[in-house]
Amino acid sequence: MPVASDRGLRSRSATVTLLGITQILAWGSSYYLLAVLAGAISRDTGWPLGFVVGGLSLGLVVGGLVSPAIGKRIGDGYGRFVLAISSVCLGLGLFLLGLAPSMPIYLLAWTIIGVGMGAGLYDAAFSVLGTLYGLQARRTITALTLFGGLASTVCWPLSAFLLEHAGWRGTCFVYAGIQFGLSLPVYIFLLPSPPEVGRAQASVTPRDEPPIRAEQQFDFLLLAASISLAALISTTLSVHLLQVLQADGLTLAGAVALGALVGPCQVTARLVEMIFGSRYHPIWTKLAATSLVTIGVFLLWNGSPFLALGLMFYGCGIGLESIARGALPLTLYGADGYGARMGRIALPSLVAQAIAPFLGAWLLQVGGAHLTFVVLFSFAAANVSLVLLLRFRTRSAMLQT
Repeated sequence: MPVASDRGLRSRSATVTLLGITQILAWGSSYYLLAVLAGAISRDTGWPLGFVVGGLSLGLVVGGLVSPAIGKRIGDGYGRFVLAISSVCLGLGLFLLGLAPSMPIYLLAWTIIGVGMGAGLYDAAFSVLGTLYGLQARRTITALTLFGGLASTVCWPLSAFLLEHAGWRGTCFVYAGIQFGLSLPVYIFLLPSPPEVGRAQASVTPRDEPPIRAEQQFDFLLLAASISLAALISTTLSVHLLQVLQADGLTLAGAVALGALVGPCQVTARLVEMIFGSRYHPIWTKLAATSLVTIGVFLLWNGSPFLALGLMFYGCGIGLESIARGALPLTLYGADGYGARMGRIALPSLVAQAIAPFLGAWLLQVGGAHLTFVVLFSFAAANVSLVLLLRFRTRSAMLQT
């Protein structure tokens, strides 16, 4: 039997690596795309920059709306099919984006990209891993987030290079080609199907989502609210971080250099979780994530002497948050129906992410960086309270884990 076990480990490593590569490309060609291209699109077309950036918000809303149905399909055993559809939608949307002659076509393109985001980013990928590996998926979820943390590191320079040599439309066409030529074949031909993994690990995943018991309903709402609040905070800072840092007196180059601390801190925190995570319940990962983000936001609020330290705390916090987002629902409610539950959690989370850019812009306009950090710190502190309440309510389940 050790041979079968070794083969299973090798297969699991290959699956995570393949999914990790496609996650980098999916995030880079959707969520992180406009960070590089928005200014060029606005200048070339004459469309308002706020409208251009609003395309991403539209995509996130659409992704949130389709997520519950996506999660159920993955739970029914169609994970490879769903991920393949995500590549098709991302590819078609990006191709249409590159062609877009008018604002309605631009928005239509982001609507299609939004379906691809809902079907192919973290929540869908976590659901696929949960369907494949059941309660043993926590380590693979952690490993996958290591790849995801590199998305901006890899794709921002790639997008900048393509923008310089091919323009923003050519950049969209190249990313569309990557989705069709690389990600789609990986999903169709190289990922394992649930029956194959099921035979290797003697596990069976029911097709229907078991109902959450009445006493667990409030806990599930707490979990969804906490994940959504964390998404609101991280997306607000992701979109407006450079502007906030410049408001503290930094140049653009200095803000970019300082902001680069976030990525390595995410990866470092996830490596620590990968090494030690099996020793404790993921509720502690979630509590650590929200606490680190709260400390980080507080230090950023206090300005220049603490900016670097604040970004390090914040980066570690959002790094752990991605792991807790996938591992905690799996541990609390089991592998049965995991995909459908992740879809339900993704809906409010993606809607929160869609609201975040507009909320951040409004806060900066009304009260500057000070008001922005007051609100974000309040959200972060409230999130710690939500997780503490969740931990208190689920303590009996933790003792059994």
